[in-house]
Amino acid sequence: MPAETRSSDAVLAVLEPLIGFATVSSESNRPLIDHAAALLRDLRADVEVVPSPDGAKASLWATIGPKIDGGVVLAGHSDVVPVAGQDWTSPPFAMEVRGSRAYGRGVADMKGFIACALASAPRLIAMNLKKPIHIALTYDEEVGCIGAPLLLRWLGEQGVKPEIAFIGEPTLMQVVNAHKGITVARTTLHGVEAHSSLAHKGVSAVGLAAQCIVLLIEMEAELAATRTNMDFLPAHTTISANTIQGGTAVNILAGEAVFEWNVRPIPGDDANAIIARFEAEAERRILGPLRDRFPTVALSTEIVANAPALVPEVEGRAESLAKQLARTNSAIAVPYAAEAGQFQNAGLSAVIIGPGSIEQAHKGDEWVELDQLSACAAFIERLGEHLSAA
Repeated sequence: MPAETRSSDAVLAVLEPLIGFATVSSESNRPLIDHAAALLRDLRADVEVVPSPDGAKASLWATIGPKIDGGVVLAGHSDVVPVAGQDWTSPPFAMEVRGSRAYGRGVADMKGFIACALASAPRLIAMNLKKPIHIALTYDEEVGCIGAPLLLRWLGEQGVKPEIAFIGEPTLMQVVNAHKGITVARTTLHGVEAHSSLAHKGVSAVGLAAQCIVLLIEMEAELAATRTNMDFLPAHTTISANTIQGGTAVNILAGEAVFEWNVRPIPGDDANAIIARFEAEAERRILGPLRDRFPTVALSTEIVANAPALVPEVEGRAESLAKQLARTNSAIAVPYAAEAGQFQNAGLSAVIIGPGSIEQAHKGDEWVELDQLSACAAFIERLGEHLSAA
């Protein structure tokens, strides 16, 4: 049997039960984390389960090799996006292999990478690693990269100081040295209720929300016209409003409306400054002119999640090592947000590299090519060999 086939078979054996855990972000990921922890403890790896503040979810931190500073983190998020309303030809939480592909929710984004790391653990443990390899599994990445900062804070409290992080988002095993950030905001508007036949006696909060969303569209157009980075597509910071709720009845001016929106900044743009400018402009242009007649109109914005962009590093250690292991001289940028910027901000050199394509993520019949899993497993084995010779 070819080595590539043996490798993919070993990964699939680990991947299948991972897909069976329906770790949609709205649900607990604890069963998957406990399963991974048991696998690694059986191999005598050093494992810590780090609960979320409410205990409903958890991250995992495992160390293979010496417990010293330095080494490499293989990081992945355990949560997946929902499947409701999608067209699946096989059960999304039961992995199925058809031809050269494995199907199931999360096979690409990003349980495939997690399976590669876990399947490689026995081989890594058998190596004489001079520097450690850490496996980090987080939660709630898909809803704003919420779990990773708490794990990174815990690591700081433990005095653990890894050097490099490889975040295994699907990149077709290409090295990614830059990604956009994401800041998720929730804006609440308070209007003045009145019967809709007496519109002059009130202010619809839904109408105010609509004006605010138009303001955000104008701000995005200005950003697109003034600052671009052609490494990304789209090449500018984007702003989008994607949910809105408000009002009680069609014949009552809405007293309250809430909409959620996000900023995806290119490296160098400041999402917090964009939000501050939005609030100032909304006050000046939308709410301020109403205050003489309706002094109680109000706007407030809460930051729900905030993940920084990944900035290309000059002579970056992670990029250099990833290129060496992937046997490539190139690196690319991606428009989506990920946890790599958070690891970078915590002091690690970071890149993204992982099996599968982002084009398959979040869709019905999500799939990953088996040779991508084999390539990732080979990458991790070469990492072990590199750290054994270090």
